[in-house]
Amino acid sequence: MGIVGASGYSGMELVRLLAAHPTFELALATTDKWQGKRLGDNIAISGPAADLACVSHAAGQARFGEAKLVFLCTPAEVSITLVPLALAAGARVVDLSGAFRLTADAYPRWYGFAHGRPELLSEALYSMPEATAPGGQQTLRAAKLVSNPGCYPTASVLAILPLLAARLIEPDPIFVDAKSGTTGGGRRASEDWSFSEVADDIRAYRIFRHQHQPEIERALALAGAGPATVIFTPHLLPVRRGILAVAYARLCKGATQDPGSAVEQALLAFARAKPFIRVLPPEEVRLQRVVGSNRVLLGAAVDAQRGVVISVAAIDNLVKGAAGQAVQNANLMFGLPETSGLLWAAGHLP
Repeated sequence: MGIVGASGYSGMELVRLLAAHPTFELALATTDKWQGKRLGDNIAISGPAADLACVSHAAGQARFGEAKLVFLCTPAEVSITLVPLALAAGARVVDLSGAFRLTADAYPRWYGFAHGRPELLSEALYSMPEATAPGGQQTLRAAKLVSNPGCYPTASVLAILPLLAARLIEPDPIFVDAKSGTTGGGRRASEDWSFSEVADDIRAYRIFRHQHQPEIERALALAGAGPATVIFTPHLLPVRRGILAVAYARLCKGATQDPGSAVEQALLAFARAKPFIRVLPPEEVRLQRVVGSNRVLLGAAVDAQRGVVISVAAIDNLVKGAAGQAVQNANLMFGLPETSGLLWAAGHLP
């Protein structure tokens, strides 16, 4: 396995997971920042991966053929240029950026650039394992290019999908209020992301402009839940990691005489046979119970008199929202149990 961008937050989390994976072996890690240093010098890992020397991005591109699969932890524009190189070298790709999550016509508006390789968009398989339509995991076995979902869409879709698929909520509109820790913005230095600006504060950002809004809608459609209109607002929390997504929707009129029980049963049915999902009362869905893990906590409540459903999801943005889901996808691509190398990844209390 190879990782491009090992010194970013998602890349570091991937290193942590792959270093302890029972089947995958990390053979290539690129980062200009740590070039010449061993992974274990910068990340608290043990085993052979700790002694793997990092190489520059340029040097790593020439070695893509040494890896059966390459994880790209790079900006979208960079991924667009690297994917053809990796595929030409015979490697399969899991891309953690937004480079292959939307249709070509959406990129100028939501990402600010015209997609440089639109022909690859039809080859890319967008894969959120818990939201895969029937037959999707078999398609994943043959996929050469997998687009790993974004962190906000993962939490948002999993909060909405069980209820939308069960026809318990109206698809238009669905409001999502989501809050993320600061690692969701990547490893960068700027005034807006400095400790003094973030601590003891919370703010909404990129209102009506966030690229994850169309991704949420597309992911719901790909999951077979039909078209939905999602109004998405992200917020920045003064914590390092974790996402709490709260979805508000109208209860379908006449859908059931006992909506509270129907909503709970829909969540439980959705979670069945999905090893990373746990259903709890909505007030118990907390970041503290998912951080460091690939878990998803779901909960929902109904106000039948007002006809409103509130659904809550919590994930770790770097694990289930990025690196953990990428490993989950890679496991399925190679015919392994989707839990391989992920069950040990657990949070901590207090």
